[in-house]
Amino acid sequence: MMEALKQIETTTLYSLSQICWEASNWKAALDEIVKQIRPYFIFDNLAVYLSSASQLNLEVSYAKATGRGKSKEADVAWGENITSEVIRQGHTILQEPDELQNDRLQEPYLLAVPLQSINTWYGVVIFIRFGGPPFNEDQVLFAEFMVHQISSMILRQEHEKMIKKLEDHISTLQIQEDFISTLSHELKNPIGFIKGYTTTLLRTDTNWPHETQMEFLNIIDQETDHLKDLIDNLLDSSRLQSGKGNLNFQILRLDAILNDVISHSRMLHPDLEIHLDIRQELPNLNGDPRRLKQVFDNLISNSTKYAPHSPIKIRVYREKTGISIDFRDFGPGIPAKEIDKIFNRFYRCEKHSDETHGSGLGLFICEKIISAHKGKISATSIPGKGVTFHIFLPLP
Repeated sequence: MMEALKQIETTTLYSLSQICWEASNWKAALDEIVKQIRPYFIFDNLAVYLSSASQLNLEVSYAKATGRGKSKEADVAWGENITSEVIRQGHTILQEPDELQNDRLQEPYLLAVPLQSINTWYGVVIFIRFGGPPFNEDQVLFAEFMVHQISSMILRQEHEKMIKKLEDHISTLQIQEDFISTLSHELKNPIGFIKGYTTTLLRTDTNWPHETQMEFLNIIDQETDHLKDLIDNLLDSSRLQSGKGNLNFQILRLDAILNDVISHSRMLHPDLEIHLDIRQELPNLNGDPRRLKQVFDNLISNSTKYAPHSPIKIRVYREKTGISIDFRDFGPGIPAKEIDKIFNRFYRCEKHSDETHGSGLGLFICEKIISAHKGKISATSIPGKGVTFHIFLPLP
C-alpha cells in the first residue's frame, strides 16, 4: 500500500487538487475523486456529514457505496455513531471492530476525519472498510490530505453561493430603489395635472367659460386614465416578475383576437391606418386571450405614441412549430444602442423620455406575457424608417 500511495503522489495528486479547485458542484466532483483515488486507497463506503442547525447535529450530505457494501447499502454501517465524537475531539478517529465475525459487512473499519473551516469543525468525512485490513498511518495521512482538499472545495462553493445571494439581494434593493424613484416621478405628473386643473375650476374668484371648463375636465379625465393605466401596469409588472401573474390558458383563434384588437384601436383612433395581412389559414393556439390582447394593444398604442400618423402593418404567418406576428410602423425608429434595452423594466428611450407619457413598463409586460406562453418577442429598427416587433408563439 505504501508504494501505491507513493504512486498516487507522483501521478494524480495535482489532478485531484484541480478537480477540487475547479468544481462547481462538490458532490459531482466527489464522485470523480472517489473514482480516481480508490485504485490506490481502498475503501468500501464513503460518507460526508455536514452540520445543520448546530455543530453537534450532523446530517448525511453525501454517501457513496463502492465496494463490498454496495449490494446492501441500507443494512451496513455508515459511521454515524462516531461523527459527534470526531467533532467534539476535533481530530481524526480510527475505529476497528471488537471481534471478527464471518460476515465482513458486520466488521467495519472506520476512518473519520473532521472537516475544518478557519475557526471551527463543521462536518466529518468517513472512509469505511468491511473486513479489513485496518487503515495504516500512511493511509490516514492521505485521507487527511484529501479531506482538507474536500473541505476547501465545499467551503469555496458555500462562499460563492453566499456571495451570489448577497449580489442578488443588492440587485433587488437597487431595483426596489429604482422602482420607488420611477413610481414617484410617474405618479407626480398625472396627480399634478389633476390637482392643478381641479384647483383652478374650484376657484371662487373667477367664472370660467363653459368651453374652458370642458377643456379642463377633459384634461382631468385623460390624466385620470393615465394614472389608472400606470397603476395597472405597476401591478401587472410586479405580479409577472414574481411569477404570480396567473394566466388563463385556453384554445383560441389568433385572427379573431387580432381583429378585435384592431376594431378597438380604430374606435380610439379613427384616423389610424392598420393593415392586417394573414396569408394562410392559422391553426388554433393555446393561450390567454386577455393577456395576448394586452400585448397587441400595447404594441399598437406604442406606435400611435412614438410614431404618430404612421400606418401600422401587422403580418401573421405560419411556421413549422408555431405562429409569427410582425407589428411594423414607419416612424422615427429606435437607435441601435437602445434596441436591446427596450424590454427592460422602466426603460424608456432617451429621445422620447421627455416628449411622451410612459412608465417604461409596457414592453416589459409584453415580454413577460409572451415568455409565459413559451414564446419570444424581439424588435428590429432602422432609424428614420420605423420599428418591427416580432412575436413567435409555439403551437401546442
